[in-house]
Amino acid sequence: MFSLKPVRRVARATAVGALAVAACATLTTGSAGAIVNGTDSTERYPFMATIPESAPKHGLYDGTCGASLIDPQWVLTAAHCLQGDGLELDGTVRIGSEHRKSGGTVRAIGRTVVHPGYVNGEGKAANKDDIALVRLDRPVTETPVRIAERAGRPGTPTRILGFDTTVDTELNFAERMQELDTRRGAAAECAPGYADRTRLCTISRVPEAMACFGDSGGPQLQKDAHGRWELVGVTSGPGAPGVACSDGPGLYSNVPAYADWIRRTIKRVT
Repeated sequence: MFSLKPVRRVARATAVGALAVAACATLTTGSAGAIVNGTDSTERYPFMATIPESAPKHGLYDGTCGASLIDPQWVLTAAHCLQGDGLELDGTVRIGSEHRKSGGTVRAIGRTVVHPGYVNGEGKAANKDDIALVRLDRPVTETPVRIAERAGRPGTPTRILGFDTTVDTELNFAERMQELDTRRGAAAECAPGYADRTRLCTISRVPEAMACFGDSGGPQLQKDAHGRWELVGVTSGPGAPGVACSDGPGLYSNVPAYADWIRRTIKRVT
């Protein structure tokens, strides 16, 4: 589970932290959430999805998690987007829109499946097996994103997408989809014990920019040999403790490492 803890450059840390502890639609400071210093999306991403969420008992009424359409009736997101103290799902998923609250196709949530290895926790422990599937009540016509066969080597260019906070000191959510060019980082570029075979260290290619509160569950993309986007990561959490979002690095669940579990789950539940 992610929380917004007091860190340098963070004003109102106590109040913001109280919201995020329960929301889980937000990320810990320094993690990948809504994108700080990203830009408005430059192309269409028909597979991008959002899951509206709230945590009323903590004062959060308008949260969002990201997700990726990987099958006409399934989206992939972070486990902590579906489980958390006081977290309430809106019960819907919006697919294929450049805007957080309008456009695209809206479907009801039919079923959720959290990875059995996921454990809610703090710091690096919060990111273990942080992946989950959501089955839509009906298929959609938007084109799913293909899961990469493997994550590129450190240095491989990637891109992250999100809708939420664009300022790493507050919950200032974007209504227009944001994107940020990043790269696959070496494990050593994240704090010791954070990145491993199932968790990708991610580094911004833009100064003072990274995902932040609210982008949890959203996609990290890389291009295949034909120049098409493919899914390599799910926004999970911080790549180091005690830093502001824009300082990075970010940590992403390695989607190809979970490809077998994803396929088995979809086959079993369908």
